[in-house]
Amino acid sequence: MGARTGARTDGADTAVEVVRRAPGGLPLLGHVMPLLRDRLAFIRELRAYGPAVRVTFGPKKMTVINSPEMIHEMLTVKSGQFTKGLLFEKLKLFGKDALPVAEGRPHLVRRRLVQPKFHREKIAGYVDTMRETVEPAVAAWGEGETLDLKTEMQLMTQGVVMAALFSSRPERLPALNILHSVDAVFMAALRRALLPVPLLERLPTRRNRQVEESSRVMRQAVAEIIEEHRADPEAYDDVVSLLLGERDENGEPLAEDDILSEVTGVLAAGSETTAVVMAWMFHELGRNPALERRLHEEVDSVLGGERVTFEHIPRLTFTRMCVNETLRMYSPGWLVTRQATSDVRLGGIELPAGTDVIWSPYALHRDPTVYPDPDRFDPGRWSPERPQPPKNAFIPFGAGKRMCMGDAFAVTEATVIAAVIASRWRLRPTAGEEVRPVGEITVHPSSLHMVAEARGPVAGRRAA
Repeated sequence: MGARTGARTDGADTAVEVVRRAPGGLPLLGHVMPLLRDRLAFIRELRAYGPAVRVTFGPKKMTVINSPEMIHEMLTVKSGQFTKGLLFEKLKLFGKDALPVAEGRPHLVRRRLVQPKFHREKIAGYVDTMRETVEPAVAAWGEGETLDLKTEMQLMTQGVVMAALFSSRPERLPALNILHSVDAVFMAALRRALLPVPLLERLPTRRNRQVEESSRVMRQAVAEIIEEHRADPEAYDDVVSLLLGERDENGEPLAEDDILSEVTGVLAAGSETTAVVMAWMFHELGRNPALERRLHEEVDSVLGGERVTFEHIPRLTFTRMCVNETLRMYSPGWLVTRQATSDVRLGGIELPAGTDVIWSPYALHRDPTVYPDPDRFDPGRWSPERPQPPKNAFIPFGAGKRMCMGDAFAVTEATVIAAVIASRWRLRPTAGEEVRPVGEITVHPSSLHMVAEARGPVAGRRAA
């Protein structure tokens, strides 16, 4: 990969690899052009240049870590030497100390507070809520209706988060307003991370005004949920009531803005990722009728005409294999950032303090040296009879102390959604539609419409 230098008098091998710059950069612009042409292709191509490679976006220099071992080391044993980096700094649009973006002690304190609501033993209690949230949305589809599948999935997963964690069930139109606001703030955060020019963020442009309005709409919706909890605290036992009851080290309640930021952050993080995974899963099943039939057969056999419950979840083994394969192929995080807070060594490279780092679950999960034929949807990869990939090469929820604590919640939710939909519908591709993965804050489809085909009697079409 590059020249090796360095020696120590204690006899240890301290050879250091020089991280070379990726080809294709232009003066002043660096690698902005290939990034703009196709973000996902660009981040995958960088794996050809070794365990680590340097890129530049305008004046910003960044080191891309490709090695699974080095990524694991960064996220686990040396996680204390990194902050979450540039992208997460921009995601503070949701609230500066919200759990998904908090650092240091604020992160530790808030995680310890909220984590009990995501313990695996709590998941059983959420399954009925998940099912009762998803069933009405799925039952409202009409025979032959063309669905905007990403939006439908986003509304379902947003509804699940709000019902299970906030005890709130907004109607479809208010839910759409929240959804569009979350999307707008996510897109703004990514743009600002890829083009980090603070002056542009402060200018009174139309785009910046739209971001401010989206943030206001989102936070207003959350503020109303908080007020409902405050008006009748005995009626709730959820994340909001947990935050309202929390006291700081001085015995004082959490500040209003802290509660608002935390609830907003959980809502945003919990809605987007599972939604895109489910949209991609049904897209792939629609292109693979044999796999779709196998899913339907398993759901019919396991449920036996009953509504899905927690007891069914462990027996839906092929369904879980489909979820895992979709998490591999379309890992929601295509770009994750870190920043070194001190001089740190990863594998054979040295990163000076202040180094901005990128790693890509999407690119890692499509590495042909780890996953043969990586662009093929093959749920059978996850069969116990087949060799499994190294543990540190499949990390859709991250690793270490910053690993997403909602991983069990998300996988259970995905399984419930898959079972509810598969028990009632086939989803057929729309003729002539080109569906491409796009690297926004998650890997979402460029456009994804599917036609609902009932597997049994249909109650009726959704009102327009």
